[in-house]
Amino acid sequence: MLLISYLVAFLISMGGDEMQSSSIACLPLPDHSVWSAELKKYVSADGKVNYRDWANNQAALDGYLAQLAGTQPLSNWSTNVQLAYWINVYNAYTVKLVLQHYPVQTIKDIYQGNPWDKAWITLDGKTYSLNQIENEYIRQRFRDPRIHFALNCGALSCPPLLNEAYDPARLDAQLTSRTKAFIADQYQNQTAASTVRLSQLFVWYKDDFKPDVISFLNTYLATPIPAEAKIEFVEYDWSLNEK
Repeated sequence: MLLISYLVAFLISMGGDEMQSSSIACLPLPDHSVWSAELKKYVSADGKVNYRDWANNQAALDGYLAQLAGTQPLSNWSTNVQLAYWINVYNAYTVKLVLQHYPVQTIKDIYQGNPWDKAWITLDGKTYSLNQIENEYIRQRFRDPRIHFALNCGALSCPPLLNEAYDPARLDAQLTSRTKAFIADQYQNQTAASTVRLSQLFVWYKDDFKPDVISFLNTYLATPIPAEAKIEFVEYDWSLNEK
């Protein structure tokens, strides 16, 4: 009888695990439609953000963040679903951070000049900083250098905030489009002159661009940068990306 009892308990526990795994697998994928609508409402085509109006109308954004907070990021999601999730998380919480402290002249006015290391973002019961999301999840897990042109840090010299959500079904095209746009932006990079001037992003994250920064840039440039070109870096403007 004792053996039978153990066997029954084992089968019940196994069935419970399977039911739990099945229920997790059936959880709905993240829905970024509200975030996309908010971006269209408050962000211009060139990535400038109307923080003033958004600060007075945060209910929809808060609802989206509440959805994210209750979402369990799953390893069985496709790569595109996972990456789009983390990019949208990063950008949405960056906007929320600015709105919480608005008006500010720069995002560096928040948390003693280092808002990226403050752990305040709760997702599925775990607390993250923006730097953790960027470095431990987006960069380390996906190793796609194009993400640097999708993440927005709330400053004028950051890659502009896209005025729609990143969509798993179109993610590759969106990332390529943002990469090309940033590289071609004369405010950020001047690649046609004898002295090439580049964004500081290519200094801070140079190891992400394989085999090297110039080779990466030349993948997206109609006129390649010569290997012997002199390189300078543009001073970073931390002013708020506000319209």
